[in-house]
Amino acid sequence: MPVYTLPDLPYDYSALAPVISPEIIELHHDKHHAAYVKGANDSLEQLAEARDKEQWGSINGLEKNLAFHLSGHILHSIYWQNMSGDGGGEPLEKDGVGELADAIAESFGSFAHFKAQLSKAAATTQGSGWGVLAYEPLSGRLIVEQVYDHQGNVGQAATPILVFDAWEHAFYLQYRNQKVDFIEAMWQVVDWQDVARRHEAARSRADVLLLAP
Repeated sequence: MPVYTLPDLPYDYSALAPVISPEIIELHHDKHHAAYVKGANDSLEQLAEARDKEQWGSINGLEKNLAFHLSGHILHSIYWQNMSGDGGGEPLEKDGVGELADAIAESFGSFAHFKAQLSKAAATTQGSGWGVLAYEPLSGRLIVEQVYDHQGNVGQAATPILVFDAWEHAFYLQYRNQKVDFIEAMWQVVDWQDVARRHEAARSRADVLLLAP
């Protein structure tokens, strides 16, 4: 059976300082993300055992566990790639990400409006969660979603292309309870090249949802 594995960081622990401290990056990646990988693999094993033994009473809880851990693994895998020590600013035509910049302006009116909406979505997620910029294939537009824990309150077909982790483990050691300050600082390390690549990849497969029978 295929298993999930923890991806390597694309940079060293200190690469995002001072926005995110090396200690946070190490703990977040090596401990928290690793736990989601293990949880997803454990859930798959337990589901296989339940099928073999036809013990269907455990399915509801196991499906929830799989969704929680697998979504955590996927979101974190995007999160690490979304950031760079050379990131920040906003996507501009001269940087080769003009199509992303145009899509943001078309979907939100302006980059400033987009930035404000994603920041507020991440900051106001109740409890633990994420703010997400996603490509929605039915309309071909970009939308902002709030993800509670690692699930919920999302369009089922939308593809995440930029994610802001608003769980306390992402910032508390450095920012304490000032989640808003952390989210504002996050804009300094967004890797727009990565976001643009994800946007293009999502657009290229958008018609799959609308295939005629």
